[in-house]
Amino acid sequence: MYLWIKAFHIIAMVTWFAALFYLPRLFVYHAQSDDSISRERFKIMERKLYRGIMTPSMVITLALGFGMLWLQPAWLSQGWMHAKLMLVAALVAYHFVCGALLKRFANDANTRSHVFYRWFNEAPVFVLLGAVILVVVKPF
Repeated sequence: MYLWIKAFHIIAMVTWFAALFYLPRLFVYHAQSDDSISRERFKIMERKLYRGIMTPSMVITLALGFGMLWLQPAWLSQGWMHAKLMLVAALVAYHFVCGALLKRFANDANTRSHVFYRWFNEAPVFVLLGAVILVVVKPF
């Protein structure tokens, strides 16, 4: 059973990260758009991505991750798992920041440039690198 949970955890995590990479990229293009048709199209795309893919993927990823911890509680005593859980917490916070930014765009209240969103888009890369290294290498 554990391997099935792990497989679906990885699938959900990949889906979540795909959305985490794509939504801020949509923000880049949305911030650059200067016509109402484009802005309205981006609002729809962003909302559907966040609500239909990103949030369900996060919930499934977290649920399956906690399921694996329930089956392997000894991992909670290992340092690499503590570090990974900190990265997961940061990623969940990033997810909700994306949701807040989405609301700003939806209300035509964005005040940030496309350059900000280009940099903002890079944050999940570092979380992904750290999490994969921690899980595979288990350095401590």
